[in-house]
Amino acid sequence: MSWEESTKNKMLNLQLPTDPRWVDIASMNLEDILVDHAYCEQKAASSCISLIVRYPNLDKLVDVLTPVVAEEWAHFERVIEQIRKRGFQFEKPRKDMYVVKLSEFIKKGGSKMTQLMEHLLMNALIEARSCERFKLLWKNIADAELQQFYYELMVSEAGHYVNFIDLAKHYHDPAEVDKRWKEWLAHEAKVIKELEIRPDRMH
Repeated sequence: MSWEESTKNKMLNLQLPTDPRWVDIASMNLEDILVDHAYCEQKAASSCISLIVRYPNLDKLVDVLTPVVAEEWAHFERVIEQIRKRGFQFEKPRKDMYVVKLSEFIKKGGSKMTQLMEHLLMNALIEARSCERFKLLWKNIADAELQQFYYELMVSEAGHYVNFIDLAKHYHDPAEVDKRWKEWLAHEAKVIKELEIRPDRMH
């Protein structure tokens, strides 16, 4: 079964597609995009580690996210390889306003398990948007090696997205998760609409 078939009922439920101009901008600024992408992978691994550390007693969460940590860090290493192969420089991280704006939507207070749902859904959303952008790069970027590279990462991010949604529904009422997920999707669309299209950002 293809990744499209296995996830078609779960993603991509993004309410606003990426502006098509982003691909043209991104393809002309490969160094900036690759550096930003490397840090996105590093932060994705760190986010999963943080969830494992915060909820070590949740066996399913630990079992599901441990291999995700390894995959995200492997992606980081692969992006670094692409940066160095092209003679680019791995620079300091830039502030990720996309993630900052998403974080502002996390409900404050509530139980520790409610906070878990919020973080799982935010992570799912980031993976879904990353998957969409990897697909755009795969379909449009001129570099043949990077085409294959982003296809492989697109497939992986699709799986991670499903992991986060499934975990949220494992630890919470699925109807509650679906309701909150729609709210997250609406907020993300607003964020995407308001963010400046940047030539040096993956998101």
